[in-house]
Amino acid sequence: METQVLETIVLIMHVGASLCIIGLVLIQHGKGADMGSGLGAGSSSTVFGSGGTGSFLTKATGGLAVAFFLTSFGLAFYAKQKSISIRNLGVPEIVEQINIAPELELPTLDSAPANSASGGSDIPSIEPETE
Repeated sequence: METQVLETIVLIMHVGASLCIIGLVLIQHGKGADMGSGLGAGSSSTVFGSGGTGSFLTKATGGLAVAFFLTSFGLAFYAKQKSISIRNLGVPEIVEQINIAPELELPTLDSAPANSASGGSDIPSIEPETE
């Protein structure tokens, strides 16, 4: 398969694993909720068996966490491959500067007026008075 297709598949699996982890964490109840069921306030008959949902949801969350980390490594691999291919393209160099409008006669460094202390500048200078 093409790497772009594989990267898309890994990205879809990554997003799916992350959404499933979020859902499983929101479904799970905290440790304080077990105290109420121990005193008779909760229901002991559950869909997942007499052990409750704790072990099933914990194992499912752990499995999805492993899948999330594996897809993260896969996406990091594809990102590295892209950066290497872009780096190998190189930086373009400017070969020659072309004057597009020669009639404008743009100034160059050689034709720029030189500043000198004898007044070669267009900026007026203040001479100190001597007494």
